[in-house]
Amino acid sequence: MKKRIFEIIEASRASDVQSKAYDIFMMAAILLSIAPLAFKVTPSLFDVTEPIVTFIFIADYLVRWWTADFKLNKGSKSYLLYPFTLPAVIDLVAILPGFCIVDSCFRLFKIFRLTRVLRVFRAFKLFRYSKNVEILVTVIKAERYSLIAVFILALVYIFLCALIVFNVEPQTFDNIWEAIYWATISMTTVGYGDIYPVTAVGRFITMLSALIGIAIVAMPASVITAGYMRELARREAVEENDDA
Repeated sequence: MKKRIFEIIEASRASDVQSKAYDIFMMAAILLSIAPLAFKVTPSLFDVTEPIVTFIFIADYLVRWWTADFKLNKGSKSYLLYPFTLPAVIDLVAILPGFCIVDSCFRLFKIFRLTRVLRVFRAFKLFRYSKNVEILVTVIKAERYSLIAVFILALVYIFLCALIVFNVEPQTFDNIWEAIYWATISMTTVGYGDIYPVTAVGRFITMLSALIGIAIVAMPASVITAGYMRELARREAVEENDDA
């Protein structure tokens, strides 16, 4: 029974109806819990839903802690290690703001009223209920060295462009940080227009920076897309073998 509960609360397989229903239920609860962030003045309806959602999150947290031995595969040590894992920390932070509404006497937790942004952590809980997000995280871990290499290339390119334009147009940029800011938005082709070169040479450098920047920015997307397709095909093959 315990193992079956673990299978239900984890990201669902296409053939597991109960797990899929649980994922949908939890995603609905998460969306309901962060809905107040869309209002400057919280509607009274959310004063009713917040304690309910907080109770759901607490129950989910405790069940996941109870089944941690299946998640971490480290025996009894899993129960000690689980609270320190990133998903567990996110779950805990997502729960804490609810104490301010569940019981107004909890003075210790009143501090969480100082910032509503803690509720945003509840949005991160959505990741564990989406199979696509789980696959994406797996791909990023597998391709991390390629992505780090691209990131370093981008940083070096930004720094070189900043140095060049800073020396070409010292009258436009007051310091190197402004040049780095310009190089970043030029490489990403955002182009806010608040800082821009005014000389012919500076504008030529801007054009080169934008053209080369498009290629650099596109590289992570291609790496992740290729890895995503490979991981998706691998999982489909595994599921077909399991069903067979």
